[in-house]
Amino acid sequence: MNIKESVLDVLMYLYENYVEQEFADSANYDTLRVELVGAGFPEEEVNHAFAWLNDLAERRDNLVNPASGSIRMYSSAERARIGPESQGFLLYLEQLGLLGPQGRELVIDRLMSIEDDVDIERVKWVVLLVLISQPGTEDALAQVEEMVYYDGEFLH
Repeated sequence: MNIKESVLDVLMYLYENYVEQEFADSANYDTLRVELVGAGFPEEEVNHAFAWLNDLAERRDNLVNPASGSIRMYSSAERARIGPESQGFLLYLEQLGLLGPQGRELVIDRLMSIEDDVDIERVKWVVLLVLISQPGTEDALAQVEEMVYYDGEFLH
């Protein structure tokens, strides 16, 4: 599999090369699709990436907000995809106040929807994509960006 063939790779490219308003607005999809295919991404993966973004927006708007302070129990399917290190990272972000319960649920939902193997780096990217889609998360987004781009350690 070519490095540019996964949905998450397309999403990471969008995040790094476009402002959120450009890739969050479905009116721009045709223009972005041409640019992404021109950059070497398979059209099928580009289409999947836009569907992923649309699903994120739909789920964000329709997700029931879990009770504050509740403890998240992962299903067996979630545990099989999202390992202990990634679960710990999500809990750490919650404890720091960088990711709320609704954001956590969106991250878990979006991780479960990708076909890629879920490792800590992919979790960080999905967290970024979820945070950028939520208003009022600019500070959290900046801190998680630092973890992604500067390989910031989250456990000391």
